[in-house]
Amino acid sequence: MPKVTLHVDGTIVEQEVKENANLVVLAGIKEFPKLKFGCGMGKCTRCTCRVINGAEGLDPPNWKEQNMLGDKLQEGYRLTCQLYIQQDIEISQENIKIKPPKKRKTTIAR
Repeated sequence: MPKVTLHVDGTIVEQEVKENANLVVLAGIKEFPKLKFGCGMGKCTRCTCRVINGAEGLDPPNWKEQNMLGDKLQEGYRLTCQLYIQQDIEISQENIKIKPPKKRKTTIAR
């Protein structure tokens, strides 16, 4: 089983998870404590993490991550709600302050 190492709130949490597990789902059912998360659908950025090790074992960022994180993806940031863990990974949620992009106002031409 893959091992997840999470740096959060000045502590390090190490835990094995089932292959193909989603950390936000596990946190929501109280099986992965300490993980910061919000909506679970890639809309709020509260679950943003920085991947320290193991990024090569993740699927490429999907459209939700591209939309919410933009250039931050190049710096190793990901949304944990969109990650499915296949192998050992080390992530950090220390000092991350990423806000969702502002919604564009749509105007209707008359």
